[in-house]
Amino acid sequence: MKTYAKFGILTVLIVGSLVWLAMGGITETQTYYKTIPELQKMGTSAHGKRIRVGGDVASIAKNGAEVSFILHQGAQQLKVVYDGNDPLPDTFKPGAQALADGRLGADGVFAASKIQAKCASKYEVKPPQRLSHESPNGAKVTKALEPDSSNLRSPRI
Repeated sequence: MKTYAKFGILTVLIVGSLVWLAMGGITETQTYYKTIPELQKMGTSAHGKRIRVGGDVASIAKNGAEVSFILHQGAQQLKVVYDGNDPLPDTFKPGAQALADGRLGADGVFAASKIQAKCASKYEVKPPQRLSHESPNGAKVTKALEPDSSNLRSPRI
């Protein structure tokens, strides 16, 4: 066999191996946000697959390093067990929205390796503040506070 043919075959094998490894890594790390009804519709095909599922936290029970909680969406519930190394977020409490990243077991319990708590209120605009006081005649006066533009400076160029 000629040297060019050997080099070509070796190059194709190396490039093919790299593409195969990259595709395997992409499909393993690719997780989409699933709702609890979507997860339950998947049935047994969801067992063992890496999935991210979201819902509202109903109750939390801590047992040593293991934390078990219930995610719910409407009437549908999912038991989740988390025994990861990362601490739980401060906003992770009953009533909060959360995402659990892990695998669904054959027993229907979701084994989470990562937990994220969603906190939509952090990103909402605060309502305007109102100043409330009593006038000298006893009537209650409420006034909306507006930003003071007198201390704003124009940028220097």
